[in-house]
Amino acid sequence: MAQSSSTTGGMKPTLGLTGVTVNAMALIAPGAFLWLTFQIQANQSVNGIATSMDMWTGLFAALVLAFLTAICYSQLANLYPRAGTGSSYYFAEAAMLNRTETNHYRFARVAKFVVGWTSHLYYWIYPGLMIGVFSTLVQYLGGAFNISAASQPAFAWIVALVTSILVGMVAYRGITGSTMTSIVINVIQITCLVIVGALAIAYRFGHTSGITYAHSGLSSIVLPHSLKNVIFQSTIAILLLVGFESVTALGAEAKNPKRNVPRGILLALVIQGLICYLFEYLGSNFFMGSQYGGVLSANGTYTFKADLLTNHPHLAAGDTIVTGLNASAHSLAPIGDMVQVIGNWLGGFGFGFMVIVAVTVGLAIIGTTLACLNTGVRVTYAMGRDKEVPSFLGMLHGKYAVPHMAIIVLVGLSALVGIYCATSVGSFSAIDTLTQVTLVSNVGTFLLYGMTCLITLFAFQRSTPGYSVLMHRVVPIAGVLANVLMLLGVVYLGVISGGSTTTDVEVALGFVAVWLGLGGVYMAVSSQRQQRALLHAAHPGQLA
Repeated sequence: MAQSSSTTGGMKPTLGLTGVTVNAMALIAPGAFLWLTFQIQANQSVNGIATSMDMWTGLFAALVLAFLTAICYSQLANLYPRAGTGSSYYFAEAAMLNRTETNHYRFARVAKFVVGWTSHLYYWIYPGLMIGVFSTLVQYLGGAFNISAASQPAFAWIVALVTSILVGMVAYRGITGSTMTSIVINVIQITCLVIVGALAIAYRFGHTSGITYAHSGLSSIVLPHSLKNVIFQSTIAILLLVGFESVTALGAEAKNPKRNVPRGILLALVIQGLICYLFEYLGSNFFMGSQYGGVLSANGTYTFKADLLTNHPHLAAGDTIVTGLNASAHSLAPIGDMVQVIGNWLGGFGFGFMVIVAVTVGLAIIGTTLACLNTGVRVTYAMGRDKEVPSFLGMLHGKYAVPHMAIIVLVGLSALVGIYCATSVGSFSAIDTLTQVTLVSNVGTFLLYGMTCLITLFAFQRSTPGYSVLMHRVVPIAGVLANVLMLLGVVYLGVISGGSTTTDVEVALGFVAVWLGLGGVYMAVSSQRQQRALLHAAHPGQLA
Protein backbone atom coordinates (compact mmCIF):
# COMPACT_ATOMS: atom_id res chain seq x y z
CA MET A 1 0.00 0.00 0.00
CA ALA A 2 1.37 3.42 -0.93
CA GLN A 3 -0.38 4.89 2.07
CA SER A 4 2.10 3.31 4.45
CA SER A 5 5.09 4.61 2.52
CA SER A 6 3.85 8.05 1.86
CA THR A 7 3.15 9.30 5.32
CA THR A 8 5.82 11.35 7.01
CA GLY A 9 7.65 8.31 8.36
CA GLY A 10 9.40 10.46 10.98
CA MET A 11 10.42 13.28 8.64
CA LYS A 12 9.92 16.80 9.96
CA PRO A 13 7.91 19.48 8.04
CA THR A 14 10.41 22.35 7.84
CA LEU A 15 10.02 23.70 4.27
CA GLY A 16 7.91 26.71 3.36
CA LEU A 17 7.23 27.92 -0.20
CA THR A 18 10.76 29.34 -0.52
CA GLY A 19 12.38 26.10 0.61
CA VAL A 20 10.27 23.98 -1.72
CA THR A 21 10.86 26.27 -4.71
CA VAL A 22 14.60 26.62 -4.12
CA ASN A 23 15.08 22.85 -3.97
CA ALA A 24 13.42 22.55 -7.38
CA MET A 25 15.42 25.48 -8.73
CA ALA A 26 18.65 23.86 -7.60
CA LEU A 27 17.94 20.91 -9.88
CA ILE A 28 17.20 23.07 -12.93
CA ALA A 29 20.35 25.19 -12.35
CA PRO A 30 20.72 27.20 -15.61
CA GLY A 31 24.16 28.50 -14.65
CA ALA A 32 25.47 24.96 -14.72
CA PHE A 33 23.59 23.42 -17.60
CA LEU A 34 24.47 25.93 -20.27
CA TRP A 35 28.11 25.11 -19.54
CA LEU A 36 27.71 21.35 -19.51
CA THR A 37 25.14 20.69 -22.28
CA PHE A 38 26.20 23.21 -24.90
CA GLN A 39 28.87 20.88 -26.29
CA ILE A 40 26.46 17.92 -26.49
CA GLN A 41 23.90 20.05 -28.30
CA ALA A 42 26.48 21.55 -30.65
CA ASN A 43 27.87 18.07 -31.33
CA GLN A 44 24.55 16.50 -32.28
CA SER A 45 24.24 15.73 -35.99
CA VAL A 46 22.09 13.64 -38.32
CA ASN A 47 23.78 12.07 -41.32
CA GLY A 48 26.71 14.42 -40.77
CA ILE A 49 24.53 17.55 -40.72
CA ALA A 50 24.53 19.49 -37.44
CA THR A 51 21.22 20.23 -35.71
CA SER A 52 22.71 22.98 -33.53
CA MET A 53 21.12 25.88 -35.45
CA ASP A 54 17.86 24.85 -33.74
CA MET A 55 19.33 24.81 -30.24
CA TRP A 56 17.12 27.62 -28.89
CA THR A 57 13.94 26.39 -30.56
CA GLY A 58 14.66 22.87 -29.30
CA LEU A 59 14.94 24.28 -25.80
CA PHE A 60 11.64 26.13 -26.26
CA ALA A 61 9.91 22.92 -27.38
CA ALA A 62 11.30 21.09 -24.35
CA LEU A 63 10.05 23.96 -22.18
CA VAL A 64 6.52 23.51 -23.56
CA LEU A 65 6.69 19.81 -22.70
CA ALA A 66 7.99 20.68 -19.23
CA PHE A 67 5.14 23.11 -18.54
CA LEU A 68 2.51 20.59 -19.65
CA THR A 69 4.05 18.04 -17.30
CA ALA A 70 4.53 20.58 -14.49
CA ILE A 71 0.83 21.44 -14.57
CA CYS A 72 0.01 17.73 -14.22
CA TYR A 73 2.37 17.38 -11.27
CA SER A 74 0.96 20.46 -9.57
CA GLN A 75 -2.61 19.20 -10.02
CA LEU A 76 -1.74 15.78 -8.60
CA ALA A 77 0.16 17.33 -5.69
CA ASN A 78 -2.90 19.42 -4.88
CA LEU A 79 -5.22 16.41 -5.12
CA TYR A 80 -2.95 14.12 -3.07
CA PRO A 81 -1.14 16.29 -0.50
CA ARG A 82 -0.46 13.15 1.58
CA ALA A 83 1.87 11.77 -1.11
CA GLY A 84 4.82 12.56 1.17
CA THR A 85 7.99 11.02 -0.25
CA GLY A 86 6.18 8.97 -2.88
CA SER A 87 5.60 11.57 -5.64
CA SER A 88 4.46 9.88 -8.88
CA TYR A 89 4.89 6.49 -7.23
CA TYR A 90 2.10 7.38 -4.79
CA PHE A 91 0.05 9.22 -7.41
CA ALA A 92 -0.13 6.11 -9.63
CA GLU A 93 -1.65 3.89 -6.94
CA ALA A 94 -3.94 6.58 -5.55
CA ALA A 95 -5.32 7.35 -9.03
CA MET A 96 -6.23 3.68 -9.49
CA LEU A 97 -7.74 3.14 -6.05
CA ASN A 98 -9.81 6.31 -6.11
CA ARG A 99 -11.57 5.48 -9.36
CA THR A 100 -15.28 4.79 -9.22
CA GLU A 101 -14.84 1.90 -11.69
CA THR A 102 -13.69 -1.10 -9.65
CA ASN A 103 -11.93 -2.80 -12.58
CA HIS A 104 -9.01 -0.38 -12.11
CA TYR A 105 -8.34 -1.41 -8.51
CA ARG A 106 -6.49 -4.62 -9.24
CA PHE A 107 -3.86 -2.81 -11.31
CA ALA A 108 -2.91 -0.36 -8.54
CA ARG A 109 0.19 -2.18 -7.30
CA VAL A 110 1.53 -2.86 -10.80
CA ALA A 111 0.96 0.76 -11.80
CA LYS A 112 2.83 2.20 -8.81
CA PHE A 113 5.71 -0.26 -9.20
CA VAL A 114 6.15 0.48 -12.90
CA VAL A 115 6.19 4.22 -12.23
CA GLY A 116 8.54 3.93 -9.24
CA TRP A 117 10.97 1.54 -10.92
CA THR A 118 11.05 3.56 -14.15
CA SER A 119 11.65 6.81 -12.23
CA HIS A 120 15.04 5.43 -11.17
CA LEU A 121 16.26 5.72 -14.75
CA TYR A 122 16.11 9.43 -14.07
CA TYR A 123 16.50 9.86 -10.30
CA TRP A 124 19.43 7.43 -9.94
CA ILE A 125 21.25 8.21 -13.18
CA TYR A 126 20.94 12.00 -13.04
CA PRO A 127 23.17 12.63 -9.99
CA GLY A 128 25.86 10.41 -11.50
CA LEU A 129 25.63 12.43 -14.70
CA MET A 130 26.16 15.60 -12.65
CA ILE A 131 29.22 14.06 -10.98
CA GLY A 132 30.58 13.22 -14.43
CA VAL A 133 30.17 16.72 -15.80
CA PHE A 134 31.69 18.18 -12.64
CA SER A 135 34.71 15.96 -13.19
CA THR A 136 34.86 17.19 -16.80
CA LEU A 137 34.76 20.78 -15.53
CA VAL A 138 37.68 20.11 -13.20
CA GLN A 139 39.59 18.48 -16.06
CA TYR A 140 38.99 21.57 -18.20
CA LEU A 141 40.28 23.86 -15.46
CA GLY A 142 43.25 21.58 -14.84
CA GLY A 143 44.17 21.79 -18.52
CA ALA A 144 43.75 25.58 -18.43
CA PHE A 145 46.31 25.74 -15.62
CA ASN A 146 48.62 23.31 -17.47
CA ILE A 147 48.20 20.57 -14.88
CA SER A 148 49.26 17.52 -16.88
CA ALA A 149 47.58 15.05 -14.49
CA ALA A 150 44.18 16.49 -15.44
CA SER A 151 44.28 14.60 -18.74
CA GLN A 152 44.71 11.22 -17.03
CA PRO A 153 41.69 8.94 -16.45
CA ALA A 154 42.69 8.43 -12.81
CA PHE A 155 42.25 12.17 -12.23
CA ALA A 156 38.61 12.00 -13.37
CA TRP A 157 38.00 8.93 -11.23
CA ILE A 158 39.34 10.59 -8.10
CA VAL A 159 37.34 13.77 -8.69
CA ALA A 160 34.13 11.77 -9.25
CA LEU A 161 34.65 9.64 -6.15
CA VAL A 162 35.58 12.48 -3.80
CA THR A 163 32.77 14.74 -5.07
CA SER A 164 30.17 11.98 -4.63
CA ILE A 165 31.26 11.38 -1.05
CA LEU A 166 31.29 15.07 -0.11
CA VAL A 167 27.85 15.74 -1.59
CA GLY A 168 26.52 12.60 0.06
CA MET A 169 27.80 13.79 3.44
CA VAL A 170 25.79 17.02 3.11
CA ALA A 171 22.65 15.14 2.00
CA TYR A 172 23.11 12.77 4.94
CA ARG A 173 22.72 15.68 7.36
CA GLY A 174 19.20 16.51 6.21
CA ILE A 175 17.16 18.78 3.96
CA THR A 176 17.44 22.00 5.98
CA GLY A 177 21.17 22.48 5.46
CA SER A 178 20.82 21.46 1.83
CA THR A 179 18.13 24.11 1.33
CA MET A 180 20.34 26.90 2.67
CA THR A 181 23.14 25.71 0.39
CA SER A 182 20.75 25.78 -2.58
CA ILE A 183 19.62 29.34 -1.80
CA VAL A 184 23.18 30.65 -1.83
CA ILE A 185 24.10 28.74 -4.98
CA ASN A 186 20.98 29.90 -6.85
CA VAL A 187 21.68 33.56 -6.08
CA ILE A 188 25.30 33.23 -7.27
CA GLN A 189 24.56 31.36 -10.49
CA ILE A 190 21.59 33.48 -11.59
CA THR A 191 23.61 36.66 -11.06
CA CYS A 192 26.50 35.21 -13.04
CA LEU A 193 24.37 33.97 -15.95
CA VAL A 194 22.60 37.32 -16.33
CA ILE A 195 25.99 39.03 -16.56
CA VAL A 196 27.39 36.49 -19.04
CA GLY A 197 24.27 36.55 -21.23
CA ALA A 198 24.16 40.35 -21.31
CA LEU A 199 27.88 40.59 -22.16
CA ALA A 200 27.52 38.02 -24.96
CA ILE A 201 24.81 40.15 -26.55
CA ALA A 202 26.83 43.33 -26.00
CA TYR A 203 29.85 41.72 -27.69
CA ARG A 204 27.81 41.02 -30.81
CA PHE A 205 26.51 44.59 -30.96
CA GLY A 206 30.05 45.86 -30.44
CA HIS A 207 31.45 43.76 -33.33
CA THR A 208 29.16 44.27 -36.27
CA SER A 209 31.81 43.90 -39.00
CA GLY A 210 34.68 41.53 -39.74
CA ILE A 211 32.95 38.54 -38.14
CA THR A 212 30.70 35.95 -39.72
CA TYR A 213 28.15 34.93 -37.12
CA ALA A 214 26.43 31.54 -37.01
CA HIS A 215 23.03 33.24 -36.82
CA SER A 216 22.32 36.24 -39.00
CA GLY A 217 20.20 37.81 -36.27
CA LEU A 218 17.79 37.15 -33.44
CA SER A 219 15.11 35.82 -35.77
CA SER A 220 17.47 33.09 -36.94
CA ILE A 221 17.82 31.94 -33.33
CA VAL A 222 14.18 31.97 -32.26
CA LEU A 223 12.58 30.67 -35.47
CA PRO A 224 12.93 26.95 -36.35
CA HIS A 225 15.05 25.94 -39.33
CA SER A 226 13.90 22.31 -39.32
CA LEU A 227 11.09 20.73 -37.30
CA LYS A 228 13.01 17.46 -37.22
CA ASN A 229 16.07 19.18 -35.80
CA VAL A 230 13.94 20.97 -33.20
CA ILE A 231 12.71 17.60 -31.93
CA PHE A 232 16.22 16.15 -31.92
CA GLN A 233 17.58 19.12 -29.99
CA SER A 234 14.69 18.79 -27.54
CA THR A 235 15.74 15.23 -26.71
CA ILE A 236 18.87 16.73 -25.15
CA ALA A 237 17.41 20.04 -23.97
CA ILE A 238 14.98 18.31 -21.60
CA LEU A 239 18.02 17.58 -19.40
CA LEU A 240 18.23 21.31 -18.67
CA LEU A 241 14.67 21.49 -17.35
CA VAL A 242 14.08 18.34 -15.33
CA GLY A 243 13.82 18.76 -11.58
CA PHE A 244 10.73 20.93 -11.17
CA GLU A 245 8.73 17.81 -10.27
CA SER A 246 11.21 16.65 -7.64
CA VAL A 247 9.64 18.70 -4.87
CA THR A 248 6.60 16.41 -4.92
CA ALA A 249 8.89 13.98 -3.06
CA LEU A 250 9.31 16.60 -0.31
CA GLY A 251 5.65 16.57 0.69
CA ALA A 252 6.50 15.00 4.04
CA GLU A 253 8.88 17.87 4.79
CA ALA A 254 6.71 20.73 3.51
CA LYS A 255 4.81 22.76 6.10
CA ASN A 256 1.80 23.13 3.80
CA PRO A 257 2.20 20.59 0.96
CA LYS A 258 -1.23 21.20 -0.55
CA ARG A 259 -0.44 24.89 -1.03
CA ASN A 260 3.33 25.10 -1.44
CA VAL A 261 4.28 22.02 -3.48
CA PRO A 262 2.08 22.87 -6.53
CA ARG A 263 3.25 26.49 -6.42
CA GLY A 264 6.90 25.54 -6.02
CA ILE A 265 6.75 23.30 -9.11
CA LEU A 266 5.51 26.07 -11.40
CA LEU A 267 7.57 28.87 -9.84
CA ALA A 268 10.84 26.97 -10.29
CA LEU A 269 10.11 26.29 -13.94
CA VAL A 270 9.07 29.88 -14.66
CA ILE A 271 12.14 31.42 -12.99
CA GLN A 272 14.80 28.99 -14.19
CA GLY A 273 13.34 27.73 -17.46
CA LEU A 274 11.17 30.42 -18.99
CA ILE A 275 13.28 33.40 -17.88
CA CYS A 276 16.87 32.28 -17.25
CA TYR A 277 17.40 29.56 -19.84
CA LEU A 278 15.78 31.27 -22.81
CA PHE A 279 17.82 34.41 -22.14
CA GLU A 280 21.02 32.47 -21.56
CA TYR A 281 20.74 30.44 -24.76
CA LEU A 282 19.74 33.51 -26.74
CA GLY A 283 22.90 35.33 -25.67
CA SER A 284 25.30 32.44 -26.25
CA ASN A 285 23.91 31.58 -29.70
CA PHE A 286 23.88 35.27 -30.63
CA PHE A 287 27.60 35.40 -29.79
CA MET A 288 28.82 32.39 -31.81
CA GLY A 289 30.81 33.34 -34.91
CA SER A 290 34.18 33.30 -36.67
CA GLN A 291 35.83 35.16 -33.76
CA TYR A 292 35.37 32.07 -31.59
CA GLY A 293 37.20 28.80 -32.23
CA GLY A 294 40.51 27.03 -32.40
CA VAL A 295 42.62 24.42 -34.14
CA LEU A 296 41.45 20.86 -34.75
CA SER A 297 44.43 18.57 -35.33
CA ALA A 298 44.51 15.57 -37.62
CA ASN A 299 44.08 13.22 -34.63
CA GLY A 300 40.97 15.04 -33.44
CA THR A 301 42.55 17.08 -30.62
CA TYR A 302 41.00 20.53 -30.27
CA THR A 303 42.97 23.56 -29.02
CA PHE A 304 41.03 26.74 -28.24
CA LYS A 305 42.51 30.07 -29.41
CA ALA A 306 41.26 33.09 -27.50
CA ASP A 307 42.90 35.51 -29.94
CA LEU A 308 41.70 33.91 -33.17
CA LEU A 309 40.79 37.25 -34.77
CA THR A 310 44.12 38.98 -34.18
CA ASN A 311 46.64 36.12 -34.25
CA HIS A 312 46.32 33.48 -36.95
CA PRO A 313 47.47 30.17 -35.43
CA HIS A 314 50.21 28.06 -36.95
CA LEU A 315 48.74 25.06 -38.77
CA ALA A 316 50.58 21.78 -39.05
CA ALA A 317 49.79 19.20 -41.71
CA GLY A 318 46.23 18.03 -41.32
CA ASP A 319 45.23 20.87 -38.96
CA THR A 320 42.09 22.89 -39.59
CA ILE A 321 40.54 25.95 -38.00
CA VAL A 322 37.02 25.42 -36.67
CA THR A 323 34.82 28.28 -35.49
CA GLY A 324 31.40 29.09 -34.08
CA LEU A 325 29.03 26.25 -33.27
CA ASN A 326 31.35 23.79 -35.00
CA ALA A 327 34.10 24.73 -32.55
CA SER A 328 31.66 24.33 -29.65
CA ALA A 329 31.15 20.72 -30.65
CA HIS A 330 34.85 20.02 -29.98
CA SER A 331 35.42 22.03 -26.80
CA LEU A 332 35.24 20.53 -23.30
CA ALA A 333 33.62 23.79 -22.17
CA PRO A 334 32.31 26.03 -24.97
CA ILE A 335 30.97 28.61 -22.52
CA GLY A 336 34.30 28.74 -20.73
CA ASP A 337 35.96 29.55 -24.05
CA MET A 338 33.27 32.10 -24.85
CA VAL A 339 33.77 34.08 -21.64
CA GLN A 340 37.53 34.15 -22.31
CA VAL A 341 36.88 35.95 -25.61
CA ILE A 342 34.45 38.33 -23.90
CA GLY A 343 36.84 38.98 -21.01
CA ASN A 344 39.72 39.76 -23.36
CA TRP A 345 37.49 42.20 -25.23
CA LEU A 346 36.58 43.99 -22.01
CA GLY A 347 40.17 44.47 -20.88
CA GLY A 348 42.36 41.42 -21.23
CA PHE A 349 41.14 39.46 -18.23
CA GLY A 350 39.51 36.63 -20.19
CA PHE A 351 41.27 33.84 -18.31
CA GLY A 352 40.31 35.23 -14.91
CA PHE A 353 36.73 35.76 -16.03
CA MET A 354 36.57 32.16 -17.21
CA VAL A 355 37.83 30.89 -13.84
CA ILE A 356 35.23 32.95 -11.96
CA VAL A 357 32.39 31.65 -14.13
CA ALA A 358 33.73 28.09 -13.89
CA VAL A 359 33.68 28.29 -10.08
CA THR A 360 30.03 29.42 -10.08
CA VAL A 361 29.19 26.61 -12.49
CA GLY A 362 30.96 24.13 -10.23
CA LEU A 363 28.92 25.35 -7.28
CA ALA A 364 25.71 25.05 -9.29
CA ILE A 365 26.56 21.48 -10.32
CA ILE A 366 27.20 20.56 -6.69
CA GLY A 367 23.88 22.14 -5.72
CA THR A 368 22.10 20.22 -8.46
CA THR A 369 23.66 16.93 -7.42
CA LEU A 370 22.76 17.59 -3.80
CA ALA A 371 19.15 18.43 -4.67
CA CYS A 372 18.82 15.25 -6.73
CA LEU A 373 20.31 13.12 -3.97
CA ASN A 374 17.80 14.61 -1.55
CA THR A 375 14.72 14.10 -3.72
CA GLY A 376 15.55 10.99 -5.75
CA VAL A 377 16.27 8.82 -2.71
CA ARG A 378 12.93 9.75 -1.17
CA VAL A 379 11.04 7.88 -3.89
CA THR A 380 13.36 4.93 -3.30
CA TYR A 381 12.67 5.27 0.42
CA ALA A 382 8.92 5.11 -0.23
CA MET A 383 9.38 1.95 -2.31
CA GLY A 384 11.61 0.46 0.39
CA ARG A 385 8.94 1.10 3.02
CA ASP A 386 6.50 -0.78 0.78
CA LYS A 387 9.08 -3.57 0.22
CA GLU A 388 8.91 -2.99 -3.53
CA VAL A 389 12.71 -2.63 -3.47
CA PRO A 390 15.07 -4.08 -0.81
CA SER A 391 13.67 -2.99 2.56
CA PHE A 392 16.98 -1.58 3.85
CA LEU A 393 16.49 1.27 1.34
CA GLY A 394 13.41 2.25 3.35
CA MET A 395 15.35 2.85 6.56
CA LEU A 396 15.31 6.33 8.13
CA HIS A 397 18.20 7.76 10.14
CA GLY A 398 17.24 8.17 13.80
CA LYS A 399 18.95 11.55 14.26
CA TYR A 400 18.79 13.28 10.87
CA ALA A 401 15.50 11.76 9.63
CA VAL A 402 16.88 11.05 6.15
CA PRO A 403 16.83 7.79 4.13
CA HIS A 404 20.51 7.27 4.90
CA MET A 405 20.94 3.79 3.42
CA ALA A 406 19.47 4.90 0.09
CA ILE A 407 21.81 7.92 0.14
CA ILE A 408 24.85 5.70 0.74
CA VAL A 409 23.93 3.41 -2.16
CA LEU A 410 23.24 6.34 -4.48
CA VAL A 411 26.56 7.98 -3.58
CA GLY A 412 28.40 4.85 -4.71
CA LEU A 413 26.35 4.57 -7.89
CA SER A 414 26.85 8.26 -8.66
CA ALA A 415 30.61 7.84 -8.42
CA LEU A 416 30.54 4.91 -10.87
CA VAL A 417 28.28 6.70 -13.36
CA GLY A 418 30.37 9.86 -13.00
CA ILE A 419 33.58 7.98 -13.78
CA TYR A 420 31.95 6.48 -16.89
CA CYS A 421 30.71 9.91 -18.06
CA ALA A 422 34.02 11.70 -17.63
CA THR A 423 36.35 9.21 -19.32
CA SER A 424 36.77 7.34 -22.57
CA VAL A 425 35.68 3.70 -22.33
CA GLY A 426 36.88 1.25 -24.94
CA SER A 427 35.94 2.62 -28.36
CA PHE A 428 33.76 5.34 -26.81
CA SER A 429 35.18 8.83 -26.40
CA ALA A 430 34.28 10.97 -23.38
CA ILE A 431 31.65 12.84 -25.40
CA ASP A 432 30.10 9.46 -26.34
CA THR A 433 29.89 8.22 -22.76
CA LEU A 434 28.48 11.55 -21.61
CA THR A 435 25.88 11.48 -24.41
CA GLN A 436 24.89 7.89 -23.62
CA VAL A 437 24.25 8.61 -19.95
CA THR A 438 22.43 11.83 -20.87
CA LEU A 439 20.12 9.87 -23.17
CA VAL A 440 19.44 7.21 -20.52
CA SER A 441 18.46 9.93 -18.05
CA ASN A 442 16.34 11.72 -20.65
CA VAL A 443 14.53 8.58 -21.79
CA GLY A 444 13.77 7.87 -18.14
CA THR A 445 12.46 11.42 -17.86
CA PHE A 446 10.18 11.09 -20.89
CA LEU A 447 8.81 7.79 -19.57
CA LEU A 448 8.20 9.17 -16.07
CA TYR A 449 6.70 12.44 -17.30
CA GLY A 450 4.51 10.69 -19.86
CA MET A 451 3.17 8.25 -17.25
CA THR A 452 2.51 11.10 -14.80
CA CYS A 453 0.46 12.94 -17.43
CA LEU A 454 -1.44 9.68 -18.00
CA ILE A 455 -1.99 9.32 -14.24
CA THR A 456 -3.57 12.78 -14.23
CA LEU A 457 -6.17 11.56 -16.72
CA PHE A 458 -7.05 8.67 -14.40
CA ALA A 459 -6.95 10.70 -11.19
CA PHE A 460 -9.42 13.41 -12.19
CA GLN A 461 -13.00 12.43 -12.94
CA ARG A 462 -15.96 14.66 -13.59
CA SER A 463 -17.03 14.09 -9.99
CA THR A 464 -13.64 15.24 -8.64
CA PRO A 465 -13.88 18.65 -6.91
CA GLY A 466 -12.33 21.34 -9.09
CA TYR A 467 -12.47 19.22 -12.26
CA SER A 468 -11.58 21.16 -15.42
CA VAL A 469 -11.64 19.95 -19.00
CA LEU A 470 -8.64 22.15 -19.82
CA MET A 471 -6.46 21.23 -16.83
CA HIS A 472 -7.48 17.59 -16.46
CA ARG A 473 -8.09 16.48 -20.04
CA VAL A 474 -6.51 18.81 -22.61
CA VAL A 475 -3.23 19.45 -20.76
CA PRO A 476 -2.58 15.80 -19.72
CA ILE A 477 -3.34 14.47 -23.20
CA ALA A 478 -1.03 17.08 -24.72
CA GLY A 479 1.62 16.12 -22.15
CA VAL A 480 1.37 12.42 -23.00
CA LEU A 481 1.64 13.15 -26.72
CA ALA A 482 4.61 15.49 -26.24
CA ASN A 483 6.54 12.95 -24.18
CA VAL A 484 5.77 10.13 -26.61
CA LEU A 485 6.93 12.37 -29.48
CA MET A 486 10.24 12.98 -27.69
CA LEU A 487 10.71 9.24 -27.08
CA LEU A 488 10.08 8.52 -30.73
CA GLY A 489 12.50 11.31 -31.58
CA VAL A 490 15.28 9.56 -29.64
CA VAL A 491 14.57 6.25 -31.41
CA TYR A 492 14.33 7.88 -34.83
CA LEU A 493 17.53 9.80 -34.18
CA GLY A 494 19.33 6.54 -33.56
CA VAL A 495 17.90 4.91 -36.68
CA ILE A 496 18.75 7.62 -39.21
CA SER A 497 21.86 9.34 -37.85
CA GLY A 498 24.59 6.78 -38.38
CA GLY A 499 28.05 6.85 -36.84
CA SER A 500 28.62 7.54 -33.15
CA THR A 501 25.18 9.12 -32.69
CA THR A 502 23.44 5.87 -33.63
CA THR A 503 25.78 3.88 -31.41
CA ASP A 504 25.18 6.18 -28.45
CA VAL A 505 21.40 5.93 -28.86
CA GLU A 506 21.58 2.14 -29.16
CA VAL A 507 23.66 1.87 -25.98
CA ALA A 508 21.24 4.13 -24.08
CA LEU A 509 18.11 2.33 -25.27
CA GLY A 510 19.75 -1.03 -24.56
CA PHE A 511 20.40 0.00 -20.96
CA VAL A 512 16.80 1.21 -20.58
CA ALA A 513 15.46 -2.10 -21.93
CA VAL A 514 17.65 -4.10 -19.55
CA TRP A 515 16.60 -1.98 -16.56
CA LEU A 516 12.88 -2.33 -17.34
CA GLY A 517 13.32 -6.08 -17.87
CA LEU A 518 15.09 -6.40 -14.52
CA GLY A 519 12.18 -4.56 -12.92
CA GLY A 520 9.70 -7.12 -14.22
CA VAL A 521 11.85 -10.01 -13.00
CA TYR A 522 12.43 -8.39 -9.60
CA MET A 523 8.72 -7.73 -9.02
CA ALA A 524 7.79 -11.30 -9.96
CA VAL A 525 10.47 -12.87 -7.74
CA SER A 526 9.85 -10.49 -4.85
CA SER A 527 6.11 -11.06 -4.97
CA GLN A 528 6.57 -14.80 -4.89
CA ARG A 529 9.01 -14.58 -1.97
CA GLN A 530 6.68 -12.29 0.00
CA GLN A 531 3.60 -14.23 -1.11
CA ARG A 532 2.02 -11.04 -2.43
CA ALA A 533 -0.40 -10.91 -5.34
CA LEU A 534 0.59 -8.83 -8.35
CA LEU A 535 -3.02 -7.80 -8.86
CA HIS A 536 -5.43 -6.69 -6.15
CA ALA A 537 -8.37 -9.01 -5.83
CA ALA A 538 -10.60 -6.32 -4.34
CA HIS A 539 -10.66 -2.62 -3.59
CA PRO A 540 -8.30 -2.15 -0.57
CA GLY A 541 -9.45 1.38 0.30
CA GLN A 542 -9.07 4.93 -0.94
CA LEU A 543 -5.85 6.93 -0.55
CA ALA A 544 -7.08 10.48 -1.18
